[in-house]
Amino acid sequence: MSVMPADPHLPVAHLRPSRNWINDPNGLAFHDGHYHVCFQHNPYGPEHANMHWGHFRSPDLITWEELPLALTPTPGGEDADGCFSGNAISDGDRMVAFYSAFRTDRWAQPVTTAESRDNGVTWTPRGSLLIPELPAGATMYRDPYVWREAGRWRMLVGSAQAGGRAAALLYESGDLEQWKYRGLFLDRAPQPVAPGADTGLGWECPQYLHADGRGALLFGAWDPELGPRRTVVYPGREQAGRFLAGDPVLLDHGPDFYAPALLPAPDGRWLLWGWSWEARDPKWVRESGWAGLLTMPREVTLAEDGSVRQRPAAELLALRDERAVTATGETAGTAVLGTVGPSFDLTARLEPRSAGTAGRLRLVTSADGTEYLDIRIDTAAGELVVDRDHASLDPRAHGGTYRVPCPEARAVSGAPVELRLVVDRSVAELYLPSGRALTLRFYPTGGAPWRIEAHAGGEGSLGYTVGAWNLRPYTMRYTADSNAQPALPDAGLVRP
Repeated sequence: MSVMPADPHLPVAHLRPSRNWINDPNGLAFHDGHYHVCFQHNPYGPEHANMHWGHFRSPDLITWEELPLALTPTPGGEDADGCFSGNAISDGDRMVAFYSAFRTDRWAQPVTTAESRDNGVTWTPRGSLLIPELPAGATMYRDPYVWREAGRWRMLVGSAQAGGRAAALLYESGDLEQWKYRGLFLDRAPQPVAPGADTGLGWECPQYLHADGRGALLFGAWDPELGPRRTVVYPGREQAGRFLAGDPVLLDHGPDFYAPALLPAPDGRWLLWGWSWEARDPKWVRESGWAGLLTMPREVTLAEDGSVRQRPAAELLALRDERAVTATGETAGTAVLGTVGPSFDLTARLEPRSAGTAGRLRLVTSADGTEYLDIRIDTAAGELVVDRDHASLDPRAHGGTYRVPCPEARAVSGAPVELRLVVDRSVAELYLPSGRALTLRFYPTGGAPWRIEAHAGGEGSLGYTVGAWNLRPYTMRYTADSNAQPALPDAGLVRP
């Protein structure tokens, strides 16, 4: 059953194990009437080391059950130093996981597999590499993504290529065992995607969203010196095994979102989870005993213009508890709209009543008003700006301001700005009607309840309509030994 955590920053409506490290969502599949969500997991501590696959499943995206560890490194085996990222598919009465076999004595992370015939409770590794020969020219190789299309199995693998180009490599198979390399699905030298961000020298966790002849390649942009950076989308379409791409854009405009992973739902929807990492001092992370979380599941669609649109999965409306805030009005200064708990779901319609009005929505998390998270309208740039510089009075928390395009915000548009904000203790996910999203972490020190305020700055007034609901926790059933660390092998893994 679910238990409200004592740690005020530990989320209650986002998936993560009860403690220790989590990163990339992996192994997403619908099988035997359940959504299966696996993830990179260190069961020994809150550091990126000792990579296993943790595993949750749910019949409805609301009620979750923790299953035993899905993948565990095999001492002396191909994955001796970690079972790294990949995905899983449902194939008849079995599930097959495809993942990166990590060893510290080789540069690549070649593909291997594991199989489950009891609906994901236990897994049997193949014990050998699925694709032992790597294509020439690759200088990074990792993170398989497998899907079925037009009567055949297809696979993308993330890569970096000699000469400074990143790539997604394409394979095809008729039986999931014999794979033929088809070539570069897409390759690019680094391209600018946002101020201070580009598409990277290598691509991690490639995913392929496709429908009605259109497609979008999603991936994590990776740098050999800086590591994981941002998540990127190339819209386009496939032709003869090559992806004809348009201009790249950010998938998520926040600083704390990475490694998106897709799950085709049985009703035809595409669902997506991402990893939201910590934005606080590493010592604080170690003291807390946990790190990272998965975003809420998002429904993703391909718009006619090729853009990827995101919104929270419809099932998550069932997590809304009593309505905490109902406010409609207009202010030329500051209006206190009501209070919420530390986990809530909010919708807002903000309407600057003159070109000189700089409106904002503020979440105040301290009694004296000095700690707050701001969402303000930049009418000149046509953007929403999320500002966490004052979101924690603890100096170990990261600050920064982050922008998401919002054409309605331009002064000349005269259109109201609409948004949805889901906050769960230390994570905020912002969604716009355009399908754009922004994810960030913040660490309030003030105890709940928190205040919702509307502010009008400059000339004129700000009209507002705001509703907010407190969130109920996920129903989570953990395994009986979830609070017990598994025994750490004598060799092959890194002790925290």
